[in-house]
Amino acid sequence: MKKLLLIILFLPLLSVCQSIIPVPVNYEQTSDMFMLDNQVSIDVRTEHEEVKRMVEQFAQITFRSGTKMKFKPVANPSQQDKVIIFDLNKSPDNQLGEEGYTLEVKNESVKIVANKPAGIFNGIQTLRQLLPADYERKDMAMGIGMLMGCKITDYPRFQWRGLMLDVSRHFFTVEEVKEYIDMMARYKFNMLHWHLTDDNGWRIEIKSLPKLTEVGAWRVERFGHYGERKDPQPDEPATYGGFYTHEDIKEIVAFAAERNVSILPEIDVPGHSLAILAAYPELSIDGGKRYVNPGTEFSEWYADGTFKMLVDNTLDPSNKKVYEVLDKVFTEVAALFPNEYIHVGGDEAYHGYWEADEDNQKLMKKEGLKNGHELQGYFLKRVGEIVRSKGKKVIGWDEILEGGLSSDDAVMSWRGMKGGIEAAKLGHPVVMTPTTFAYLDYTQGDHTVEQPIYANLSLRKAYSFEPVPDGVDSKYILGGQGNLWTEQVPTIRHAFYMTYPRALAISETLWSSKEQKDWTSFVSRTEQHFTRFDAYESSISKAVYDPIVKTKKEDGKLVVTITSDLPNTELYYTINNTFPDQYTSRYTDSIIIPEGDIILKAVTYRNGRPIGRMLSIPLDELEKRVGK
Repeated sequence: MKKLLLIILFLPLLSVCQSIIPVPVNYEQTSDMFMLDNQVSIDVRTEHEEVKRMVEQFAQITFRSGTKMKFKPVANPSQQDKVIIFDLNKSPDNQLGEEGYTLEVKNESVKIVANKPAGIFNGIQTLRQLLPADYERKDMAMGIGMLMGCKITDYPRFQWRGLMLDVSRHFFTVEEVKEYIDMMARYKFNMLHWHLTDDNGWRIEIKSLPKLTEVGAWRVERFGHYGERKDPQPDEPATYGGFYTHEDIKEIVAFAAERNVSILPEIDVPGHSLAILAAYPELSIDGGKRYVNPGTEFSEWYADGTFKMLVDNTLDPSNKKVYEVLDKVFTEVAALFPNEYIHVGGDEAYHGYWEADEDNQKLMKKEGLKNGHELQGYFLKRVGEIVRSKGKKVIGWDEILEGGLSSDDAVMSWRGMKGGIEAAKLGHPVVMTPTTFAYLDYTQGDHTVEQPIYANLSLRKAYSFEPVPDGVDSKYILGGQGNLWTEQVPTIRHAFYMTYPRALAISETLWSSKEQKDWTSFVSRTEQHFTRFDAYESSISKAVYDPIVKTKKEDGKLVVTITSDLPNTELYYTINNTFPDQYTSRYTDSIIIPEGDIILKAVTYRNGRPIGRMLSIPLDELEKRVGK
């Protein structure tokens, strides 16, 4: 049974403004109030079909349960004839650009105006955030809502505002990918970087190379921690996986375009290619049998950042058939994706097997190449020629710098900002996505309550991301993105948990001006969006509520500090194996841990109520944290 939404929302303007993520460029309070109910009409004052479709979609989402909104012209809005107006500027407003908009809420009308349909879409997303969170509930019927009077002028700081979704490590269905796109579009992201191939699965149908999906899309099913799983056994069936047909991809591309999202496909070569080699082993140096990796250990990483592959997962640069196969791949990829770029990967390719191979030694000598890095550069130049022959531009991870770039190649900087700085100073377009700020697979809370992975990334750290380094001309920085690698992300629900709210921090960084960023304001608005995620039954991490526990040694004694990233909170703890609440010890200063079988327990409170999770950290774990 559907529940009736009956909400009249009278909020101070500041609270309304603080509900918007990313924060608008300009927000002005007025004393007007607009009553939203099923008597409101919609007036689309443009014949642009894309705008009409966007408005229809908005009406369907906002007014459920069979209520049919009236679409009609309203020349003179009044209390008796209230209206939501959508229009395109007859003369473009240069300040708004392609994606900006104005939104005005008055007593009798709400009006969204933009230069382009993309701006109308972004204005609709802001309007949705001004509505009560219950408007997002799937079981709510239309009722009454109050919009506070305001004038908004808004436009993005960067043109590239992206999220990357890895579907190789774990496969997500068409509907799940669409769900991911729909959510990112609500927060004004406009680029989905789709990581379609890797050692763990080939996810895109290539009709001219059927084994890529017949073999490369499937692996044996395994559970447990990625990198520690059991190898496939002889004759064990490969049953886990999946792939996207051409029709699937066309459907997803169209769905994304309706939400102002472009899709960047990635075909990751020459490394990360076990799925290709499982299907076509003759493309490897030794031609030996390979399997699609289910998460077993197949590399060794060293403290200096170098690594060795225990299994050769690279394509053979000296084999002309490799380039013939890639020509077929990129022919079909280019035809499926309208994006001007194709991502060619280029990351983490191990060169040891190349450098020890006779045929590749001959190739290096012939081409005057000194080492494996230059051999990779040779390989990627040939791949780049293939991509450009399909009418596309090349973008790759920052390793593509090692062999030199063609004039219009773009660089995605992931190993910190260094690669992006170098590329920008050479005059190349750059997308900043450094691990330190933008890797959404990293642990976002305390290791006692979150699954540890390679490194940590808190919400506050993600919010401190600044894509334009000092000394770099901003015109070369296209923007940035957050990356969700899915080694430890087996379901779409967990994908949302890992993506949000850190993606909200990245969204604000990429949309709003640098001067507008304010942690206290952002985290307050983020808390309001927790209720929105709850309303549309989507997962979001609330790890920001948890205490932050650090340790150090002073005079041979273990000392603990407990902090919070949230304002207006109190921290309580125990070390006597009891449970903390507001009547136990309140944290005010460093804690000296006594000898004994100690377990530190800590919890965050606000206004007399617990928020977040209680941490329970044994002594040996506290000791391990010293100096970290």
